Amino acid sequence: MLTLLLALALSPTQDVVAHWPQWRGPDGNGVARGTPPTRWSDDEKVRWKVALPGRGMSTPVIWGDALYLTTAVPTSGEEGGATDEQSFEVHSLARKDGALRWKAVAVVATPHEGYHKSYGSHASASPLTDGERLYVSFGSRGLYAYDLAGKLLWKHELGVKLAMRNAFGEGLAPVLAGDALVQVCDQEQGSFVVALDKKTGKELWKKERDEPSTWATPLVTTVGGALQVVTSGSKRVRSYAPADGTILWECGGLGLNAIPAVLRSGDDVLAMSGYRNPRLMAITLGRTGDLTDTDAVRWTSEKGCAYTASPVLKDGLYYTVSDGGVISCFDARTGEPKYLEERLPRGSTLKSSPIAAGDYLYVPTEAGEVHLVRLGPKFEVAHTNTLSDQSFIASPASAECELYLRSLTHLVCIAD
Repeated sequence: MLTLLLALALSPTQDVVAHWPQWRGPDGNGVARGTPPTRWSDDEKVRWKVALPGRGMSTPVIWGDALYLTTAVPTSGEEGGATDEQSFEVHSLARKDGALRWKAVAVVATPHEGYHKSYGSHASASPLTDGERLYVSFGSRGLYAYDLAGKLLWKHELGVKLAMRNAFGEGLAPVLAGDALVQVCDQEQGSFVVALDKKTGKELWKKERDEPSTWATPLVTTVGGALQVVTSGSKRVRSYAPADGTILWECGGLGLNAIPAVLRSGDDVLAMSGYRNPRLMAITLGRTGDLTDTDAVRWTSEKGCAYTASPVLKDGLYYTVSDGGVISCFDARTGEPKYLEERLPRGSTLKSSPIAAGDYLYVPTEAGEVHLVRLGPKFEVAHTNTLSDQSFIASPASAECELYLRSLTHLVCIAD
């Protein structure tokens, strides 16, 4: 019964907006089902603002009246360094006022490796929930499942110390595919993907991956009545069968440092990289085998590719935003650029991934701004909202017409 209710809650045909159960929202495409405020300031529309302990770049997830987020807190009680002992924690906050509902310490450990000094943390992978359990990944420190009251249900140690490119830090979120919790662990040597039973944490299967470090959250989608887990990678985009880890199809062509999440548009998946040899590819589903250099690759673009921020897909339009504040919009079916590499207001550097809500794309920046770009084929920055002394690296979440912004220091609820 719970599975049926969850399927209804997450179905795009249902007007259910009380949840943001995973990093990119109810449908995994960065689109909110509701319209949060379009104008706010320090003194207007801020329902509450709470300070968060430690350091975390993960986006909160939402189920009903509660939010859930992760953080890593130095045990010294001071700001500490990236390789000082940390308390790896899960916090649940009340949506109505930001009050702490419960806190769980997953593990206390000394990290073997640091993270990017400006944009990284030891708590960068967003949790996810199916309404019954909360699933949390701390990468090298393991995966954990809690009930929504904070009781630990199981933990799974990966038995690995991930070695990330340039010690940029870990941060690849797991995904749910039926009863399998799938975690990709791409690093500089010994990459793999593992699937766990979501109820028990028992390993179902594990497969090696010929990939360097990536940070791209996979796509879970249904093709021909069967689930697939589509993973991005510098060498190959691959689709796995969640039952046993069989590779269903693969396709080369992306560049180094795959970070943006994979999206689905109609019968295609859209995968992107934006570092060296940037590329955006539309790959047709329903094929098997190696699809590199075949007509399964329906269109590509080397322009308008985002490096860090994940894209948004809304009403057939695919929006990308670069770290330097350049935004593009493509027809997701044909690849036609509706506008290409338009510049946001001066000084708009960003790492946060935008979301779409109502008529706008909400684009947070490192300067504490959120630009509202009108959705549609014509580029227009409709308005810019600013919160003082804030810097947004984590991506926003939204539920029931409320917007949640996590900065380096605070969590803020914007609401009418």
